[in-house]
Amino acid sequence: MKVLVINGSPRKNRGSTGGILSHFVEGMKEAHAEIDVIFSEGLDLGDCRGCFNCWTSTPGKCIQDDEMVPVLEKIDNADIVVIATPVYVDGMTGSLKTLLDWTIPLLHGAFELRDDHCRHALREHVKPGKFALVSVCGFTEMDNFDPLITHVKAISKNMNREFLGSVLRPYAWIFDPAQKQGADIGDILDAVKEAGRQLVSNGKMDQATLATIAREIIPRDQVIQLMQQSFGEK
Repeated sequence: MKVLVINGSPRKNRGSTGGILSHFVEGMKEAHAEIDVIFSEGLDLGDCRGCFNCWTSTPGKCIQDDEMVPVLEKIDNADIVVIATPVYVDGMTGSLKTLLDWTIPLLHGAFELRDDHCRHALREHVKPGKFALVSVCGFTEMDNFDPLITHVKAISKNMNREFLGSVLRPYAWIFDPAQKQGADIGDILDAVKEAGRQLVSNGKMDQATLATIAREIIPRDQVIQLMQQSFGEK
């Protein structure tokens, strides 16, 4: 099984997104998946111009010849696409959104009906495949992920990929050793790895495993206090 992981964090492997993702990838590898990890940050991509040449004059190919070309080939061939992002203003990072905007050459311009809804058909060489999300945020409440999840589910439908679920970790910054909280998070990291194994082996992730990943580490009042201290507020 071929899995393409798109890390949308501007910190790449250095932040909480990269930290969680490394354990998730390890689990997928243990399930014998072939993993390719790319970063949206640093790619030479301009904004999609909305010219639709990829649907008309150069079908399936963007007229801007840049670093998105090999990325589209990777998406073409992936059985599972995993996108990873911290929550930025209730959504994904700008670099990841720009990358996903550039996937429209994988689609035909004409509409088709799928599940009684107008969609763009995939080009013949593109695998329908599956889609999953890994995300972290700074807040404690899980509903902070809701707008992002809704967006990613919509992207999955438009790309004709089955959405397999989300690995979500609130106030993930506490994983930073500089916080020195001494919290035992071994079970959380083990659960992230297990979720990766489940995704590849079972095509889904157990709700109990996902709940362990998102479990409370310290009380919310303490989280608030730590944030106040971190930003010099009383």
